[in-house]
Amino acid sequence: MSKPRKPDWVIEKERARREAKDATVWLFGLHAVRDALLNPRREALRLVVTRNAADRLGDALAEGPEPEIADARRFPAPLDPGSVHQGAALEARPLDWGKLSDHSDPSGAPRLVLLDRVTDPHNVGAILRSAEVLGARAVIAPHRHSAPETGALAKTASGALERQPYLRVPNLGDAMLQLQQAGWTCVGLDGEADAALGAAARDLADRPVALVMGAEGPGLRARTRELCDRMARVEAAGAFGSLNVSNAAAVALYAFGAGA
Repeated sequence: MSKPRKPDWVIEKERARREAKDATVWLFGLHAVRDALLNPRREALRLVVTRNAADRLGDALAEGPEPEIADARRFPAPLDPGSVHQGAALEARPLDWGKLSDHSDPSGAPRLVLLDRVTDPHNVGAILRSAEVLGARAVIAPHRHSAPETGALAKTASGALERQPYLRVPNLGDAMLQLQQAGWTCVGLDGEADAALGAAARDLADRPVALVMGAEGPGLRARTRELCDRMARVEAAGAFGSLNVSNAAAVALYAFGAGA
């Protein structure tokens, strides 16, 4: 026997609840909250802090909504159990970094990082941090099968989420084609590639380069790999040659001189 269909008003109410939930993000941790409060692009809605965290945030509190002082033992922010919030949580709107075309000017031989189905927020947060430190133009991922902006991602990024553009595009392959038409070279990273990373970096030193990284395990998807102009591998000193994707991204950005 089939289940009865929900009334339209129930369906609409559930849809509205889902959209409202997706419309905001809870950031937590002192670094993530402080940098979000100081970011003029970030719309802050609700700030929950312990007295100790309020003291540590200092002047940054003046940039956000009136803080709610909370007891650390009964912290009221709706965070996942086990979140290391350090007594600070901020509800805010997700950042809008604009369109791909806003970050695809090839002049100056810049660097981009493209992520193909990298879904772990800790990996993406670490990549954003490396991208910011090493001077990448932006980090780009598809809307689906990628890590959304979350508190865990922001905490791992340690403030870089507020400064390093993180764009999620409808289709990664189409984004690669758009970049190539604008003059970018897409370099895919793969442990089995024939070319070494250092050699590829020397060959493309004066070119705008988009480094394309795949998820650990499956790596790059077939279409993503086909669209890459070149493939390269991180050279290993010994027989064990596997790196975490966030570590590989940092090595690749450094090799390609993103911060030069």
